[in-house]
Amino acid sequence: MSTEKIKTVSGKELLKMDLPPLRFVVENFIPQGLHIFAGLPKVGKSWLLLLLCLKVAQGQPFWNYQTEKGTVLYLCLEDSLNRMQMRLSEITEDAPDNIHFAIMANSLSEGLLKQIDMFLEEHPDTNLIVIDTLQKVRDSVGEANYYAGDYKDISALKNIADSKGIAIIAVQHRRKQRSEDPHMSISGSTGMTGAADGSYVLIRPDEKTTDGKLYIRGRDLEEKILNIKFNADTREWEFVSGDTPLSDEMKSDAVITAVISFIKEQGEFRGLASVLCEKLKLNVRGNVVTRKLKKYEKELNKIGVEYEKNRTGEKRELILKYTAE
Repeated sequence: MSTEKIKTVSGKELLKMDLPPLRFVVENFIPQGLHIFAGLPKVGKSWLLLLLCLKVAQGQPFWNYQTEKGTVLYLCLEDSLNRMQMRLSEITEDAPDNIHFAIMANSLSEGLLKQIDMFLEEHPDTNLIVIDTLQKVRDSVGEANYYAGDYKDISALKNIADSKGIAIIAVQHRRKQRSEDPHMSISGSTGMTGAADGSYVLIRPDEKTTDGKLYIRGRDLEEKILNIKFNADTREWEFVSGDTPLSDEMKSDAVITAVISFIKEQGEFRGLASVLCEKLKLNVRGNVVTRKLKKYEKELNKIGVEYEKNRTGEKRELILKYTAE
């Protein structure tokens, strides 16, 4: 059997490439990729995910996050259609026809990925798939192969999420034992969280309280903790506050603060990031400034600072404008 040569890209070529931006199904909340959503049984995971799926299908904001409207597939494999009908009717009177539910699906070894492919072919605008629960589509794995099995299954789902540019959320339970790091309480080995792009952990202090915390960590996300509350009347999880809101982070970022002051005074800047660093007397590399500008792009727009990049030959220049009166 012939061996294919490894395909490589040089560092110089990589920096020149115009790659598509990372897709967010929910702005600053759910990027493309494979994510684990975990919580103890009866904590309210299904209610939260149903609301999320509905908002994405409708193209309406989820809490204070904008959504990208698209077709949604919800594999509710531990429920019946009766139960899902009851839950859906509790939170909406008019469900769109681009949210699809299935209470049965094949396991990973018996063709689940092919089933997902078939659904995506029929619904090419799909951007979100929820698998509730992950255990329902897995085969039993011996203890000796626990890590390998976790990594293999998560990687298989991640591959399809990456290749199609969509988000897949796999629901998993938490261990009851307390952990200082909530993300380490997700059932399974570290192979599961290691292969996933992100993890979301829902915690309620006890069944009597309606307060909860959602711990978020991901490769393409700033780590954050959201304080949320379950409204028993509407059956919806409501946003209360964020312990690490992006706007507050921006205000405390010395580099961005310097850029904002400069552009408000000058009105406009066009040039290399390294030149901007020199003008601001910032002891950082140009790529650091570029990365921060991209991170806070939407927050900057809200205060009248517009940011874009423009290629000139082999170099990329920054264009900054202050548009607020």
